[in-house]
Amino acid sequence: MNATATEQLPVVVIGAGPAGLAAAAHLVDRGLEPLVLEAGAQAGAAVREWAHVRLFSTWGEVTDQVAEKLLAPTGWVKPEADTYPTGGDWAEKYLQPLADVLGDRVRVGARVTGVSRVGRDRIVDADRDTQPFTVHVVHADGREERILARAVVDASGTWTIPSPAGGDGLPALGERAAADRVSYRVPDLKDPAARARHAGKRTAVIGSGASAFTALASLSELAKADDGTGTHATWILRRGISGSTFGGGTADQLPARGALGLAAKAAVDEGHADAVTGFRTQAIERAGEQLVLVSEDGHRLDPVDEVIVLTGFRPDLTFLDELRLGLDERLQAPVELAPLIDPNQHSCGTVYPHGVNELSHPEPGVYLVGMKSYGRAPTFLALTGYEQVRSVAAAIAGDHESAERVELVLPETGVCGGAGLFDQPQTEETADGGGCCAPAPALIRIGADAPAASGGC
Repeated sequence: MNATATEQLPVVVIGAGPAGLAAAAHLVDRGLEPLVLEAGAQAGAAVREWAHVRLFSTWGEVTDQVAEKLLAPTGWVKPEADTYPTGGDWAEKYLQPLADVLGDRVRVGARVTGVSRVGRDRIVDADRDTQPFTVHVVHADGREERILARAVVDASGTWTIPSPAGGDGLPALGERAAADRVSYRVPDLKDPAARARHAGKRTAVIGSGASAFTALASLSELAKADDGTGTHATWILRRGISGSTFGGGTADQLPARGALGLAAKAAVDEGHADAVTGFRTQAIERAGEQLVLVSEDGHRLDPVDEVIVLTGFRPDLTFLDELRLGLDERLQAPVELAPLIDPNQHSCGTVYPHGVNELSHPEPGVYLVGMKSYGRAPTFLALTGYEQVRSVAAAIAGDHESAERVELVLPETGVCGGAGLFDQPQTEETADGGGCCAPAPALIRIGADAPAASGGC
């Protein structure tokens, strides 16, 4: 197929979430034809699965300006910019209207199972870059289809592959067998079934990010309710407690994000949760009707009734296997982006705005955007994804000057924890970024019903 014919093909966008729909809006704005393929039954399918969770970003920070321009003729009115939507609000009041205005350009129930070049597997060099992409799709009714595309923007996110409880990145021994008591999502404690599952029970929460904070705060509220007597959480962290463990607090430029961490701290301080640090889960064992978590060094925690694993997510790269991607070996993020978001190096929770230069791969014309672009790294912001797709759409349209121009300022957390993936507890940092204390590898338990721990500099 010649270059002119290829340019007449659509740009396939994988995923009808915030980044995918914004990408489609930017492509339409530039006179290009997008085709959005969404595996779920509705636009924003993944967001709808956490409809009960309130975002820590305001409405003003979770809508895309070009998408707003596309919506304006429909009579759409943007919610108040300084209010905070839930995931359900985001889906119903923004994502679904945006999908509706895009119309037939969005297909739901369409799961992408493979992407390649026409007539070229990943081995073949000859005329590779001149061939269009071929996208294999399985529809909800089982029908298979092959779609040709001039470019592919993968905004499928990471929601479908939560990371396991095991400290080595693999499922803990017994984790699969305990699947009836182990979950990987923030529970909706307004749902009667979920509430009954946790009310009056002991729940282990594994994780150290915003999702873990939200779960701890929710369980703490349940413990205070009339029907929640006896509810208690054990918060399991793989690293030590530090000044940044609970996030940026009042120094966070996203106040609601800071408030989440403070709510988690309050859950511990008020005795509704205790924190176990330096615990890397190796096994989950049955103990009658309860579960016992065992660490890599053989430490056994008190039995719990439920385990909530909130240790992050991973990208599904299986359907991209025939493409030549340049991915960092640790984060599974584009190699130029990875150093900017690597939590081994920093944990400020932000990265400077970036676009096509950091998102390009050895395979021209394919881009991973949104949460998918971060691989296994945490702390992604919607604004980051909107800037990514603006740049990518400009590049596909041939406007390289615009593609390389930064058009966004991101908020800072206000607090940096330094390298934060392992067990070293960070304290107040000196001018060179170091702490005043040596690592304390011993397991520590913090909470109202835990023994007092001493230490200091």
